[in-house]
Amino acid sequence: MATVEYRRIGKSYGAVEVLKELDLTVEDGTFVVLLGASGCGKTTLLRMTAGLETISAGELSIDGKVVNTVHPRDRDVAMVFQNYALYPTMTVRENIGFSLEVAKKSKAEVAEMVENAARVLNLTEYLDRKPAALSGGQRQRVAMGRAMVRNAKVFLFDEPLSNLDAKLRAHMRVEIRQLHNRLGATTIYVTHDQIEAMTMADRIVLMKDGSIVQEGSPDDLYDRPNSLFVAEFIGTPQINSLEGRIVDDGGSPAFETGGIHVALPAGYGAHTGRRVICGIRPSDVTLDPDGPLRGTMSIAEKTGADVQFYVDIDGREFVAVAPRASYVSAGTTLAFAVAPEKLHMFDAETGRRIEL
Repeated sequence: MATVEYRRIGKSYGAVEVLKELDLTVEDGTFVVLLGASGCGKTTLLRMTAGLETISAGELSIDGKVVNTVHPRDRDVAMVFQNYALYPTMTVRENIGFSLEVAKKSKAEVAEMVENAARVLNLTEYLDRKPAALSGGQRQRVAMGRAMVRNAKVFLFDEPLSNLDAKLRAHMRVEIRQLHNRLGATTIYVTHDQIEAMTMADRIVLMKDGSIVQEGSPDDLYDRPNSLFVAEFIGTPQINSLEGRIVDDGGSPAFETGGIHVALPAGYGAHTGRRVICGIRPSDVTLDPDGPLRGTMSIAEKTGADVQFYVDIDGREFVAVAPRASYVSAGTTLAFAVAPEKLHMFDAETGRRIEL
């Protein structure tokens, strides 16, 4: 396997700058997810890694070797595409083994490697079928098998689950992560789906407008987002954002906006008077008749074990997650409390996290 290093990597199409002097190290054997909305540059970075896009600036190295001008076939990477890119006239066996035949492997070697990949991916009984006779998930596994037999140093995945239904996406998330665990391969995975990122990644690289906004473990980005953008991008339902000020409440700091008055950890006392945005995750609140967050429930959505309450608090929508047994009808007044240490405070002007 190999470490992948991006040093001041840039990509431009004429006057349009897509990637902006990006620095990133993907450690050997890790599963890294490039996460972001469409147009943030994540797929461009992946294609540059594969050699399918030229590099406008900076250096890209794989296993210590600079590969800026190295041909794609000589980079020792394997890529799984969003649209599977299978040969429709070939069987599963032929699709998986095609790259091995091109590499002039013996028939015995090809047969053994294809059989091994098929066994790992539960494709043995489908080896003589053509792609048209397979489900979406099976086609995706064939694409993974074709990459797997190459024994590449780096595996690249370009939104491989976006064409699948919700149930199959959940299943394939597990399969891809299990495959990574078995192979121990360095894996770079592109997606716009934060659920995929949170459930699969060792590390998440969140991108915006061609730059890295925050890099870290899924827990890092969820528990300590470095900006309001990260806090709103990570987490379902989305974090509640309330704009107000930090005030002095009898010697202790508190967040205040409209009729809302919420106690803060003592460290925020140094920021008294500062305009802030208070982030409150829906799962961090609890139903409490004496709680400071009070409003009228407009919609309740049952999601299985939980219910999501959409509450009007001083004209602002607030979302709270509670046990399903807490379900009440629309128009009911609800009150919530939140532990001070669960609050996320961001500067109202810059959106940057306020650190204690």
